[in-house]
Amino acid sequence: MENGGAAAATNTAEKHVAIPIAAVANGGGEESKVEDVPAHALLPSGPRKTGFFIFILNIRSLFKLDELGSEVLRIAVPASLALAADPLASLVDTAFIGRLGSVEIAAVGVSIAIFNQVSKVCIYPLVSVTTSFVAEEDAIISKAIEENSSRDLEKVSHVDSETDNLPVSGPDKAECVNSCIPAECTDLSDNGYKRKYIPSVTSALIVGSILGLLQAIFLIFSAKFVLSIMGVKSGSPMQGPAVRYLTIRSLGAPAVLLSLAMQGVFRGFKDTKTPLYATVVGDAANIILDPILMFVCHMGVTGAAVAHVVSQYLITLILLCRLVRQVDVIPPSIKSLKFGRFLGCGEQPLES
Repeated sequence: MENGGAAAATNTAEKHVAIPIAAVANGGGEESKVEDVPAHALLPSGPRKTGFFIFILNIRSLFKLDELGSEVLRIAVPASLALAADPLASLVDTAFIGRLGSVEIAAVGVSIAIFNQVSKVCIYPLVSVTTSFVAEEDAIISKAIEENSSRDLEKVSHVDSETDNLPVSGPDKAECVNSCIPAECTDLSDNGYKRKYIPSVTSALIVGSILGLLQAIFLIFSAKFVLSIMGVKSGSPMQGPAVRYLTIRSLGAPAVLLSLAMQGVFRGFKDTKTPLYATVVGDAANIILDPILMFVCHMGVTGAAVAHVVSQYLITLILLCRLVRQVDVIPPSIKSLKFGRFLGCGEQPLES
């Protein structure tokens, strides 16, 4: 009984914490006195039930969106849906190809793996650099146009002073940004332009097109060699359909990289709904064309590749039509393209 009473007293003592409370009475200071307060009262959300409690602490605050949170949500949700659209379309595509036979589905799987690995070399640098530069230049040019709306367009040197305050990621980044905005970009009102010209937009389109053409040429002329590295040797029943699928699929490489570059542009404009719309339309076209070309037209694996290429060019066409309505993609001069900034500013300076 004595041991039980001692344990109960210990548990009771552990549930209370002595904290000082300052008391002031009648305008005079009194010494602080100590008061026992239950330990769970010090927690912001009541007593801790389990160790997992720390992960759901104040979870209700996640649903209280302020202006910034709402803007992030408007950007993140369409972008996430666009990323989920391609895998879903690929599942349907795989289901149709699987009906052709085990050899065909294995051959297509190897070809898709090769195509995706080659594309990844260019995808992430192209999209991330494009998004960053387009957002940066769009903010600078938009602010300059607003400040020059009173017909003081000759004071374009103000843009250089604005770029000095931008965050930099290296010692060479500031010099690169200061020279990235040509004067033609802010002289839109006098020249009668209704659309802005942003150098990084045109640069991204040209770089994406060139990289896509290089990827297509490389995969078309080295299809058998690359497949042999992946284990599809000569004499294998997989080699024929794999070469056909990879060769035709490579024809869509320029559209793939060009569409990814434009998706980076729209993300720089904080617009993720347009890429989502284009992706859904293109994937839907792919799903519709697959059974028609593969089974109705009896094209087999070739039909699957053609359907995918058509869908990629459809996505590119939709994005390009939407893009030319917002910005002017034709540069006012060759010097305004600033390829040196686009290709070199993402590099970190080497330490001596």
